[in-house]
Amino acid sequence: MKKSDVITIIVVAAVVCGFAFIPGAWNWFNTTTANHGLLMSFFKFAILGTFGEMLSLRIREGVYMKKGFGLLPKLLIWGVLGVVIASAMTIFKTGTVALLDKGFHFDGKAAAWFAGSLSWGKFFVALCVSVLMNTLFAPVFMTFHKITDIHIAETGGSLKGFFGNKLKMRETMSQKINWDTQYGFIFAKTIPLFWYPAHTITFLLPGTYQVLFAAFLGVALGVILSIKK
Repeated sequence: MKKSDVITIIVVAAVVCGFAFIPGAWNWFNTTTANHGLLMSFFKFAILGTFGEMLSLRIREGVYMKKGFGLLPKLLIWGVLGVVIASAMTIFKTGTVALLDKGFHFDGKAAAWFAGSLSWGKFFVALCVSVLMNTLFAPVFMTFHKITDIHIAETGGSLKGFFGNKLKMRETMSQKINWDTQYGFIFAKTIPLFWYPAHTITFLLPGTYQVLFAAFLGVALGVILSIKK
């Protein structure tokens, strides 16, 4: 175990213990999340998403950070994506319930199931939300995230390089993304096999914890993909 691993473990343990033992810490988290949901989504994904990439790098190359990694740009991008994801979760939860109740004539049952306690009906609605969100939204989100990752790598990993160079969307999509991997593995395998069930669990949780759990899922998937590589 390296010194960096020990430091990482100590920091993670300190954060967990802080929420567990500092009076009012967890209540503050819940209250702030309820009152400033999008802002908290920014920080949750900025921290956890970037940490997931650092863990991924540690598994692949033995270090948490290397030249050109782009810590600040990744924090910014993950934060923005966190706001987008939180917004998408709200849109798809509301829209899916409306679609089931009005389009498929559940006549209010879907809304009642989804708002109620754990049941097969609630599981069904959560699964529908997950399938629709990950089928319609996830591919676009994942592709944009890939484009920004490539841009960060090509501009040296600095904020100045990130904002000082034009984001070449068409060139990156047509020439620099490996679509055999992006479509054949990321879309065709991780979406149905990982994200469908994972986000079904997410939407069964109380609303306060859904975005946080979604951010942790990003960390988990990053580690899984690193092990596969």
